[in-house]
Amino acid sequence: MIEAKNIYKTYANANKELTVLRGIDLKIDRAKFIALVGPSGAGKSTLLHILGGLDTPTEGSVFLSGQDIYSLSDTELSRIRNKKIGFVFQFYHLLSEFTVLENVLIPAFIEEPDAKEKKLFKEKALGLLGKAGLAERAGHFPSQLSGGEKQRAAIVRALINEPEILFCDEPTGNLDSRTGDEILALIKDISRKNAMTVVLVTHNTELAGSADRVYHLKDGLLVN
Repeated sequence: MIEAKNIYKTYANANKELTVLRGIDLKIDRAKFIALVGPSGAGKSTLLHILGGLDTPTEGSVFLSGQDIYSLSDTELSRIRNKKIGFVFQFYHLLSEFTVLENVLIPAFIEEPDAKEKKLFKEKALGLLGKAGLAERAGHFPSQLSGGEKQRAAIVRALINEPEILFCDEPTGNLDSRTGDEILALIKDISRKNAMTVVLVTHNTELAGSADRVYHLKDGLLVN
């Protein structure tokens, strides 16, 4: 499903270079739940962003279903991100001026569906919100939600286009342990039912323990 080959990432700042990733090789099978763990600064989020097409590697290639995503044009890559990939971050990124339902529908409306398609997407969004326990929150604004509710809304938004892969970057980092467990359970349940590949970045080894496989990063290297 995903293959990374010889991934390096170097940032230049004030005439200095910082190499965050140092030759990462990684294969992730379809419908697997993978965790990337390691201390702060190990390169977990950087690797996740490169795997998901959000950040370009300094060197190396990333293949999604056999296609080198960094050989594509910006337009082609954006389309793949919108249609095949879902993202969930630590800081929800819900737009404050839109309701929960409107936030969820944003990825679906990017390609300007017609009136019939919009109606179907709305019905789908409401169904997903119901499964996430947010049926009564669809008309609320983000400021009216708890942290756990915001993260559930962000997960539903990531799923509206039925992605093949869900990338989660510290999705429970801002939540208490009980709410964090609920969010992780929701992600696992959805991934299982939809045969979706999930890549979870976390510094919490206990959370990572429920993954099909755990990869450890340290100083920009995979150490297992």
